[in-house]
Amino acid sequence: MGDILEFPSQRAQGLAFLDRQLRELLTAKGADDQLVDFAAGQLTKMYAKLSESEQYGFTVDLPAHLDDEERDSLYRQINAGLEGIRKENHAVLVGMLAQLVLAQVKLFQHERPE
Repeated sequence: MGDILEFPSQRAQGLAFLDRQLRELLTAKGADDQLVDFAAGQLTKMYAKLSESEQYGFTVDLPAHLDDEERDSLYRQINAGLEGIRKENHAVLVGMLAQLVLAQVKLFQHERPE
C-alpha cells in the first residue's frame, strides 16, 4: 500500500483551527475587526515559524551485521522516540506561542490610537 496524502495537510488544518478559535474568542470578547486581524496575523506568522523549526532530520550509521528485522526495529524505535519528543516540545511551544500572541495583542491594544 502506498503513502496516504492528507488534504489539507495536518499543519494547515491545525493552523486553520487555531485561527478560527482565536477569531471566535476575540469576537466573543468584543474585539473589533482590526484587533482580530492583527492577532490572527501574528498567530499565523509565529505558527509558521514553529512548524518550520520542527522539520528536523539526521542520519545514523548502523553496524553492518544487523539484519533487516533488527534494522527495522531500530528505525521504528528511533522514530517513535523522536515523535514523542516532537509532540512534547510542540505542546510546550504552542503554549508559549499563545502567551506571546496574547502579550502582542495587549501591546497592540495599548499602543493604537483610541
